[in-house]
Amino acid sequence: MSSNKFLIEEIIDRALVEDLGRGDVTTEALIPGDQRGAGFIVAKEEGILAGIEAAKQVFHRVDRELKVEVLLTDGTRVKSGSRVARVSGSIASILKAERVALNFLQRLSGIASETNHYVEAVKGLPVRIMDTRKTTPGLRSLEKHAVKAGGGENHRINLGDGILIKDNHLAVLRSQGLNIKEIITKARQSAPLSLQGAKRRNNLRARETQIEVEVGTVSEALEAVEAGADIVMLDNMNIKDMGKAVKSIRGRALVEASGGITLDNVRAVAETGVDFISIGALTHSAKALDISLELEAEAAF
Repeated sequence: MSSNKFLIEEIIDRALVEDLGRGDVTTEALIPGDQRGAGFIVAKEEGILAGIEAAKQVFHRVDRELKVEVLLTDGTRVKSGSRVARVSGSIASILKAERVALNFLQRLSGIASETNHYVEAVKGLPVRIMDTRKTTPGLRSLEKHAVKAGGGENHRINLGDGILIKDNHLAVLRSQGLNIKEIITKARQSAPLSLQGAKRRNNLRARETQIEVEVGTVSEALEAVEAGADIVMLDNMNIKDMGKAVKSIRGRALVEASGGITLDNVRAVAETGVDFISIGALTHSAKALDISLELEAEAAF
């Protein structure tokens, strides 16, 4: 997450403002500011850990004097009772940071764990599990990090990361009289230089931009490949038609399956021979992993 350091800090600051508001009136009324103690962040169920650095930053944003000892790193499989980190210092500060830190840990570990379920379901097959842009608004960088912690890969981070011609793009342009080949040519010619790859040292032409096209039928998949698509996304296609599409494409383009993918059918989808499987549920439907903070006053240590 280091490449997004300032963005992560901004996310954490917003979360703290949201939770602390005018302050923690309960803690301020009951706990002396100089009372010290320590606690362990503990997993309460099995899963894949993610978000430990974000949680650590939360504690430090609340109080730079807090000591956070990370015991397990992102991507580690935890079980019920696993100690993830130890936090020590001002009890009041720990309590003020607790909920936000745990929210990040629980949410991101849930995403990592859900991703890992899918990765394990297709183990042994030459396919990659990928996320989508169906993320919590404002939390995309953290959630996509969690997908990677769970063994998955990131699709586009944002709309500027690659050209993906979807059904609505096709509908608009076809209404203007363009066919699929003309649409792909237009996209390739109009792509920004940032997507065209680095120029070679001998000043040869830059590598062409990769174009992905979303299709819903076998005939559309074949049409897209023949029109020059580099990647074909099979959207909400049944298993039988996916297999037909992959055979029709015959390696002339990479193939992505998307839409309607569940743990029950993901292996069958992978067995059709697709190269990627993108799954919105990794981020929009993951169940939070149960993680808590067990805190004790200093006298107990």
